[in-house]
Amino acid sequence: MREGDAVANRLGQERANRNWKKSRLIHELRAAARRRGKSLVSDASVARRIAAWENDGATVGDFYRDLLCEVYGRSAADLGLVELPAPEPTPILQELVERELKLSRLDVGLVELLRAHTQSIRMLDRRLGGATIYQQSAAHVEQIERIVRYALPGKDREAAADELGQAAALAGWQALDMGRLDDAWRLHEVATAAGRESSHPAALAYARAQQAYVLLDAGRAADAHTVIHHARREAGTKVPTVLRAWLHAAEGEALAAVGRRDGALHALDAAAAELDAGSSDDDSLPYVMLGAGHLARWRGHCLARLGEEKAVEDLTSALNVMGEGEYGRAEAALRVDLAIAFRARGDVSESRHHARRAADVAGRTGSVRQRRRIADLLSA
Repeated sequence: MREGDAVANRLGQERANRNWKKSRLIHELRAAARRRGKSLVSDASVARRIAAWENDGATVGDFYRDLLCEVYGRSAADLGLVELPAPEPTPILQELVERELKLSRLDVGLVELLRAHTQSIRMLDRRLGGATIYQQSAAHVEQIERIVRYALPGKDREAAADELGQAAALAGWQALDMGRLDDAWRLHEVATAAGRESSHPAALAYARAQQAYVLLDAGRAADAHTVIHHARREAGTKVPTVLRAWLHAAEGEALAAVGRRDGALHALDAAAAELDAGSSDDDSLPYVMLGAGHLARWRGHCLARLGEEKAVEDLTSALNVMGEGEYGRAEAALRVDLAIAFRARGDVSESRHHARRAADVAGRTGSVRQRRRIADLLSA
């Protein structure tokens, strides 16, 4: 096989998977270029380039590579446009591999190694975004799956299963942010199965409710609400207060998505009440971050979904608490909500300001999910 054949086949297959004609790809490339303030050559010239890429394995330059990644919602590595070196195993992962080969029984030390690596990935994810760290997350999930599968039953296996649920839910959310709905659903299935094995009601409830966001992004808001509502009812009082608050807020978002304003606001009030009644900090739930600032952002998002002007106050307050650069994906989402809220208020200038800032952050974090929201907003 020639060096360019893999690239050619992958680009051609990507277009075929979407049933896109060449004219559709050219249209999407032009739209992506305009969002960057650039323009393309004639349709005929672009068509010749596409034919050369797909049929002859011609080299794709940096400019067109970025456009192709954006319109297809895939990384350059996924499209075969860059060749990544094989990652050197980290000391933690190397130890896991070595120990697994002779493992018959899990122990506390191994579970702690798994937990530390999950937390490291979680911190990188918050700063850099899912696209940067997703491959490492997916490999981590696969590693823990193998360890759990061949471990003997007992407390340590249950603890490792809990860690598997957390790692899979994190990787599933990253996949969702990258627009990979199939991968997001599959990873959340791993997380819910691990939650059941761990015997931790909190892990199961969180994984189930977060999986509903795949349905939200697929346009099935009513089904998403059903899943979250069931997860919250099943969890009841068996889970910590901060997770009960999180589940109420998630249900509020699903209700806002189906246009049930009163129900959404009631659910958000219930979340605030739970948060007031307990602590927002729980070391046993590192995957749940929910303080007053986070809840204000959530309320603002719901109000923006409902088209209410007063979303601006909650979202501005949340942005001030969050600061810039600490939480890339969350900041991008918040600024898109602000752009929507300012547009509802009639302030087009401020709306475009936040849309541009959101586009910049989403570009750095590789968030296809937020870039789609921005494109919809700017084209409205």
